[in-house]
Amino acid sequence: MAAIGLPETHENRAIRLTKRELEVLSLVIEGRSSKDVADALYVSKRTVDFHLANIYDKLQVSNRVQAFRRAARLGLIQPEAALG
Repeated sequence: MAAIGLPETHENRAIRLTKRELEVLSLVIEGRSSKDVADALYVSKRTVDFHLANIYDKLQVSNRVQAFRRAARLGLIQPEAALG
């Protein structure tokens, strides 16, 4: 199954973010700190950092900006929502 709105390709077929990972990534893209994301999702900062580590691993990136760019390119998030 391809990411929403994209044809199935090797690049986007292999990457799956969980619902929670997408929530974390969306809040991070808004510019929120890990602590702010944790408060918004009623979890610990450690849990947010765990999700971020999984996101970075799945997207094969090493920081928030790279994660945003790759997720947008793959169609996992809507880039205009972050600019809002």
